[in-house]
Amino acid sequence: MTPSPAERIRLAERLDGVAPLLLVSDLDELRRLIAAPQRLPPTSSAPTPEATDDTLLIDSARSTARSRDREVNLTRLEHDLLACLTAEPIRVWSYAELHRSVWRDEGLRRRSDVQSLVKRLRRKLTELGTGVTIDAVRGVGFRLTDHRQPRIGGS
Repeated sequence: MTPSPAERIRLAERLDGVAPLLLVSDLDELRRLIAAPQRLPPTSSAPTPEATDDTLLIDSARSTARSRDREVNLTRLEHDLLACLTAEPIRVWSYAELHRSVWRDEGLRRRSDVQSLVKRLRRKLTELGTGVTIDAVRGVGFRLTDHRQPRIGGS
C-alpha cells in the first residue's frame, strides 16, 4: 500500500537531519528517478526554478516562493506551512495538525500562532499575484485554495 502524503511528511520529519532522504510513492517511481538522465548544474548553487505561467513554485533550498517574475522570501515557519498546505491542497487542515506539522508540537491552545502565520503568508501570496490563497474553514482550520480554478459542485 502506498503511504499517504501526510504519512510521508511524518516520516521525513522523524528522519530529518539523520541522513539524506528520498521519498517515493512506489518502486516504479524510484526506478524512473534512477533511470532519468542526471544533469548537474554548471555551478555549485542549485538553479532557480522557472515559472512560465501563474504556477506557484516553492524553492525549499532557497526558502522562497515564486510566480512568474515575482519572488518572496519565506521564513522557516512560512515555508513549512506552505509545504504542508500544498502537500494536500484540497484538504482542510485543523489547527492541531498545522501546529504539529509546522511547529512540531501539539499546540492545541495556540490558535493565534497559526492565525498570525497564515496572515503573514497570505500577504506574501498576494504579493506574488497568484490566485492561490489560504482560506479559513470556520471552526476547523485552513486549506489552500486556487481561486483561478472554477469550483466543481455547489460549495
